[in-house]
Amino acid sequence: MQFLQTFAGLFANFGNLTWQMVVMWVIGGLLIYLAIAKKMEPSLLLPMGFGAILVNLPLSGAITQGTTVGPISALFDAGMSNELFPLLLFIGIGAMIDFEPLLCNPKLMLFGAAAQFGIFFTLGMAVLLGFELKDAASIAIIGAADGPTSIYVANYFKSNYQGAIMVAAYSYMALVPIVQPPVIKLCTTQKERRIRMPYNPKAVSQTTRILFPISVTVIAGTIAPKSAELIGFLMFGNLIRECGVLGSLSETAQKDLANLITLVLGLSVSFRMKAEMFVTLETLVILALGLVAFIFDTVGGVMFAKVLNLFSKNKINPMIGAAGISAFPMSSRVVHKMGREEDQGNFLLMHAAGANVSGQIASVIAGGLVITLIENVIAGM
Repeated sequence: MQFLQTFAGLFANFGNLTWQMVVMWVIGGLLIYLAIAKKMEPSLLLPMGFGAILVNLPLSGAITQGTTVGPISALFDAGMSNELFPLLLFIGIGAMIDFEPLLCNPKLMLFGAAAQFGIFFTLGMAVLLGFELKDAASIAIIGAADGPTSIYVANYFKSNYQGAIMVAAYSYMALVPIVQPPVIKLCTTQKERRIRMPYNPKAVSQTTRILFPISVTVIAGTIAPKSAELIGFLMFGNLIRECGVLGSLSETAQKDLANLITLVLGLSVSFRMKAEMFVTLETLVILALGLVAFIFDTVGGVMFAKVLNLFSKNKINPMIGAAGISAFPMSSRVVHKMGREEDQGNFLLMHAAGANVSGQIASVIAGGLVITLIENVIAGM
């Protein structure tokens, strides 16, 4: 009898299982499938998916239970509650970016700014749908098309929807080749998509390459102080790349550091994917708003290019505006491919890449501006 009671006790924890937990197992499995089978952001979606299963086991030891601290809870407290992991990831991202296409044609920075329109449009929509201001800002920043910025802003505001925001941000980044083309075609004519833009690269000195990240940090940090740490860590990574004396460290930042931090970050974010937080109607609304943000980012960039063409002698292919989002290099590749489909001799890659890397800078600045804006609004209430 004692043996039977002991044996039955092994299965007692099944009584703590809920259907919401099972749903999260399915979602975790789906994220793992997308990471492996579809190669969609595998370094992030794989640990995020596995972590989603891990934290949704009944009385899981992976998260804090009573006075016993779980490892995923500890990771979250160590690197997410203070925004450390996203900032360290920015160093790796900065080391990966080559700003030469932008430095050859600085006016492409305008497209990076225009393609952040979706953030502010979605912010208004989220507020109208009843989300609190801080949560609305966290949701809207999905439109930055920049996973680390989305994580940073959502965590800064201590949003309860961090898990859903992360899933939406990285999923839509991976789906750029599917989301952007129909939106671009809807906003442009075939004639516009066939506009050719000659590329005349200029020599960019190492001094310019070194001064650029320093100048951007000073200017952006002064205009939007809340973006100082975001833009600062991104530009510091780029300075490591361009200084010419830290080659091995640049390689480490691009590969080992970025991959390790992304892995740990994925596990940490899963702390916010507990069933009671994730399996809600709000999650579906957030996924829909994330799609709206991406669509209107694309629309904003394309329409801005079309407006410039009204006053410009040298016409701009409006598709370049769509590359102003931060999803690098996916968006620039999409624009180049669409240009070649319309005209085999139309090479837009370098123009699109310039707009794309400008979107990296603009999205980080937009994140800082959103934080400043929301804090000022709340302070004035």
